[in-house]
Amino acid sequence: MEILKLIRWKNLLMIALMQYLIKYAFFEPFGVDITLNLFGFSLLVLATLCIAAGGYVINDIYDVETDLINKPDHVIVGKTVSEQAANNLFIAFNVIGVGLGFYLSHLVGKSAFFATFIIVSGLLYVYASYLKPMPLVGNLVISAMVALSLIIVGLFELIPAITPANQETQLTFFTILWDYALFAFILNLLREMIKDIEDIDGDYKAGMNTLPIAIGRERAKKIVFAVSFIPLGGAIYYLINYLYGNMVAVVYFLGAIIAPMLYISIKIFMAESKKEFHFISNMIKLVMLLGMLSLIVYKYSLLD
Repeated sequence: MEILKLIRWKNLLMIALMQYLIKYAFFEPFGVDITLNLFGFSLLVLATLCIAAGGYVINDIYDVETDLINKPDHVIVGKTVSEQAANNLFIAFNVIGVGLGFYLSHLVGKSAFFATFIIVSGLLYVYASYLKPMPLVGNLVISAMVALSLIIVGLFELIPAITPANQETQLTFFTILWDYALFAFILNLLREMIKDIEDIDGDYKAGMNTLPIAIGRERAKKIVFAVSFIPLGGAIYYLINYLYGNMVAVVYFLGAIIAPMLYISIKIFMAESKKEFHFISNMIKLVMLLGMLSLIVYKYSLLD
């Protein structure tokens, strides 16, 4: 159970759900040409989860000092799981993830895609060991990794199946997937900035230089408040320009995405305590999930 907590099994489950939704709720219902069968795609999901799990482990190894201050009851490394065991897990997860990436890249005939797994694995290590304390830099890197967990589905499913006859359709679906990845990137960036405000006390004592430490808590909150309108505005723009003709999509986007994002913006403006910022962080994660679930209703409006 402690190892499951260490690798953030709930977050991994969410990543897997998002990837399966892309394939089975978005690509397949429209008859898009895809590359991997269920077994091959499951290996892609497993590779993604292994590298993400390794990232969570190495992050906790380097975060022991700050976590003892920010969330002492949730510290695992050094308490229930030794640092040596955690390092072994980090290595094992990355070996499995990169190994599967090597196999899948050759399976789809795109050996260069193997570099994606190497780069992500390396970046997650550099993030935990070096980039995380830097204002915004670490936030941008980890948010890009979240977006890439969606884009990688398009890389392995759509790109290898492109032919002169289906090129326009394949690129259209890849573009839509890119839009979802961008939405996930911005939401996760917002969440990372919120978490920096939430953890400011422990980060300061640990000598980190996150955005709220560099410019002050109140200024950072104002920036986060402004950033919160980017995904809100993006969702409204998408609704008006692409989904407006379908009532199911309109109701879903208004109730499950736009209304919660507006609520989040208001809560950010009013938030003062660590508990309030933690609540906002969880709300953003919920909106990310609801955003991906919109793929289920997306088919009702795509062809309008």
